[in-house]
Amino acid sequence: MDFRTPKSSRTVMTDLVLPSETNPLNNLFGGELLARMDRAASIAARRHSRRIVVTASVNHVAFNRSVPVGSVVTVQASVSRAFKTSMEIFIDVWMEDRFSGEKTKANEAIYTFVAVDDTGKPTEVPELKPETKLEIERFEAALRRKQLSLLLAGKIKPNEATELKALFDE
Repeated sequence: MDFRTPKSSRTVMTDLVLPSETNPLNNLFGGELLARMDRAASIAARRHSRRIVVTASVNHVAFNRSVPVGSVVTVQASVSRAFKTSMEIFIDVWMEDRFSGEKTKANEAIYTFVAVDDTGKPTEVPELKPETKLEIERFEAALRRKQLSLLLAGKIKPNEATELKALFDE
């Protein structure tokens, strides 16, 4: 099977935070941001796999900063690792101050998508070849995150979590 790079799946979505999308403190609703991240991650997964994709899990979300009404929000997503039929998508959220124009990282998330065929059956995806230092770091950490998730779900035994075990054996 062929391979792709994170760059080939990179998706950037930029939008304005409108009053109807905010809470009583005039900050973007968390659910609204989750939906934006899901759409960007979905596009990234589809670009990588060239298949129909479905959200399998939201593995991690960090709401580090509030995003006020009127802010310009940019959601950047790309595949950080591809497994047999699933893909981990790393998402960075940036906000642009409406007065200064300064861009600040506001949030990040990690989603997992599965590629499926027309009947909904999981289908294989291309391998991922990371190129940059950050891409390599995210790629390597993805296997540890997957093993931890499988371990917590009871789908693998502790001795099968080789990447996690290696962290403690050093």
